[in-house]
Amino acid sequence: MNLQRRNTLKFTALIGLMVSSGLITNVEAAEWNKAAFEAKSLDDVIKAMNGSKPVASDAVTIKAPDIAENGAVVPVGISTTLKATNMAILVEKNPSALAAVFDIPTGTDAFVTTRVKMGQTSNVYALVKADGKWFSAVKEIKVTLGGCGG
Repeated sequence: MNLQRRNTLKFTALIGLMVSSGLITNVEAAEWNKAAFEAKSLDDVIKAMNGSKPVASDAVTIKAPDIAENGAVVPVGISTTLKATNMAILVEKNPSALAAVFDIPTGTDAFVTTRVKMGQTSNVYALVKADGKWFSAVKEIKVTLGGCGG
């Protein structure tokens, strides 16, 4: 039992050292698309994600409430029947439009769900990248209590 404790402490110390030296963060930062998350408009987000204008598609579905009582925690889900490689959630009237991006591994179901912040009533866009093109769906969500400082 004492040996397990020592091994756990060694492993924890090693992970802590990697994080503090930046080894783990640097790998994650290489994949971070800072420009996309700082973009203010939908067009700027698409441009930063190296895409063309998305095409509206019935194959993309948004699952979200019509009315969000608290804009700080709005559940949003995206699903599609397309062979997606990426999915994204954009909130049109937020200070930064891009709320989330997901890489979809080959062979997995194209479904994601998360919670986003919304400062006010806004259109929420679901983007799905399949076959090198972006497809979209849109849904208006009414917010009764803002979550972005309002």
